[in-house]
This record gives sequence, C-alpha cells and structure tokens, in this order.
Amino acid sequence: MKVAFQGEIGAYSESAVYSFFGPSAEVKPCRNLSDVFESVEQGENLYGVVPIENSTEGSVNQTYDLFLTRDLKVCGETILRIVHCLITNPKTELKSVKVVYSHPQALAQCRGFLEDLGCELIPTYDTAGSVKMMKEKSLMDAGAIASERAAEIYGMKALVKGIADNPNNYTRFFVLSKNDSPPTGEDKTSIIFSTKHVPGALFHTLEEFASRGINLTKIESRPTKQQPWEYNFYLDFEGHRLEKRCQEALKALENKSAFVKILGSYPKAAETF
Repeated sequence: MKVAFQGEIGAYSESAVYSFFGPSAEVKPCRNLSDVFESVEQGENLYGVVPIENSTEGSVNQTYDLFLTRDLKVCGETILRIVHCLITNPKTELKSVKVVYSHPQALAQCRGFLEDLGCELIPTYDTAGSVKMMKEKSLMDAGAIASERAAEIYGMKALVKGIADNPNNYTRFFVLSKNDSPPTGEDKTSIIFSTKHVPGALFHTLEEFASRGINLTKIESRPTKQQPWEYNFYLDFEGHRLEKRCQEALKALENKSAFVKILGSYPKAAETF
C-alpha cells in the first residue's frame, strides 16, 4: 500500500499516514500538496494524506483550493495530536539560537514561545524538512520546530519540548483516493457549494440539512478567485451521501445552489481528546 504525503520523512503528515493505515504503509514524500493530489490522480500512489485543518490555527486553505481543481475523493480522516519541539544541533544551547525555521502553521502555533525567544523566523515548506536542512547545513545558531520523532530521525536534539501556545493542539487530515468509502453507520460527508445571488440564499441551502435532522460539523468559506467577493462554501455533515435523508438534502441543495461538488463520504475519525 503506497501512500503519498507532503513533507519529509518525520513530518506530522507521515505520522498521520501511520495513524490511519498502520506501521506497514509504504510512504512517498512529496514536496508540495499539489504533488500529493497529482500522484494519486496518476496512480503512482493508491492514497494520499493531506492536512485540512488545525484546532488552533484553522483551515489549510491550499488543501481546500486543490479540491476545486482535482478530481479526487475523501475516503477517510484521521486526527493527530501535535506536540511541537524546538529542535537544534546536539551541541547548540538555547541562548545561541538566533533563527528558527518551520512551516508557517507551526510557527503560528508556537507564537508565544517564539516571541519570548526573540529570534528571526523563517517559514519553510515543512517541519521535518527544516530539521533535515539544518542538519545538512550544520547550522549551530538555528532551531527548527518539528516533532521529537523528526529530531530522532535526523540525529538532532529536542532542546525544548511542548512549545505550542495551546497544549490541545490537533490537526485533522483527509485521506485521498479515487473513490470514497461505503457506509459504516458512523460517517461524515464533505462537499463544496456556492449559492445563488438572492437574499437568504445561504440560509435556505442550510435549511435543507436542518429540516432533515442532519448535523453540520463544519462550514468554511473561500474566495472563488473568479469574481471579487464571491465565495465557495466547504461543508462537512454527519451521514453518508448514500443515506436517504442525505440524498434528499443534496438533491435539494443542487436545486438551490449555483454549484455543488461532493468530495466524498468516509468513516468519522475516533476522537481521542
């Protein structure tokens, strides 16, 4: 089983792969999120795992945008607890750290610690990739924010552990495939839609779910990037798209919306927090 993820070995996305598929999964690192989608579309990998939202910093907008242009389904989700560490070369002391590298979301999640540290912050494409780069360049006055596992993989030191502003730090990941999953009785469905330009349009579309007792778990708006101030809505709701009430709601939504795309139905992730 080959699974693509964004980042280097040791990235949180790699841990999410093992969390969902188990330790025997064969992982394929990709530099960009678009490369993950591309590898699954082209059949190079059966699955891909991508971050969709963080409990403290919100949605991963690039992932949402890629769903508009790619023809893949969401077949699963997994939730991973994120424990950030300040990683350095083994001989580096905290007072020597002048610059810190990491993914922008990781930097944002550790804002308080980094402000106290007073270092220059340099965003990179990946948490584990920052650790790898720091090792390869033998940077002695630098640190990276990543997992303790990344420090172990690259022979570096977790100088300070648990540096996120909020200890209840979780990231939700989507599992990508060419097909979604069959009903299990404990499912969610994700869709994209845009409303017609009439008064009360959003209210009337959401009413189709409320009137059928369907629980909405998330709604997010993103610019369409076609016309200023026009938005697509990303919606998650409980239930499988093949359930009768969900089919009815989706059919009614199509009649009231300008655009609807079903991203897929999948088993709900176990909540361990």
